Amino acid sequence: MASKFNLSKFFGMTDDADDYIAPAPKTTVSTKTNQALQPQTPNLRTTNKQKVVPITAGPAKASKIVIFEPRIYSDVKEVATHLMSNRAVVLNFKRIDQAQAKRIVDFLNGTVFAINGEIERVGEEIFLCTPANFEVDGNLSDVLRQDGLS
Repeated sequence: MASKFNLSKFFGMTDDADDYIAPAPKTTVSTKTNQALQPQTPNLRTTNKQKVVPITAGPAKASKIVIFEPRIYSDVKEVATHLMSNRAVVLNFKRIDQAQAKRIVDFLNGTVFAINGEIERVGEEIFLCTPANFEVDGNLSDVLRQDGLS
C-alpha cells in the first residue's frame, strides 16, 4: 500500500488537491489620468530644418519655340543645338532648294531620335521639331485640307 501511495504522488494523483487554497487574484486599480486635465507642456524640441521643398520653389522657366528659316545646310547645327536645349523649332524651307531641305530633314530626324523627340510636317515646306518635353496634339495638315488652303 505504501508503494501505491508513492506512485500516486509521483504521477500527481493524490487527494491533496482538496487542501490546496488558491491565492486571491490581485486587483489592480486603473490609474489612467485624463489627458485633458493635464496642463499642456510646449514641445521644447524645435527644429528649423525644413524637409519639405515647395513645388513652386522659384519662377518657372518658360518653354520656348524657335522659328528658323535655314538658307544653307550648315544652319542645321544651330537647329540641333536648340533641340538639345529643350526648345521646339519650327522650320520654314521656302528659301532653300529641295535637295538641301531633304538633307536637313534627314539630319534632324537623327537628332530628334537621339533626344526622344518628334518631327512633324505641318505645312508644305514647314516642319515642327520638338524635344521629349513637348507634346503635339492634332494634325494641322487635315485642318488645312478642310479649309482648302493646301
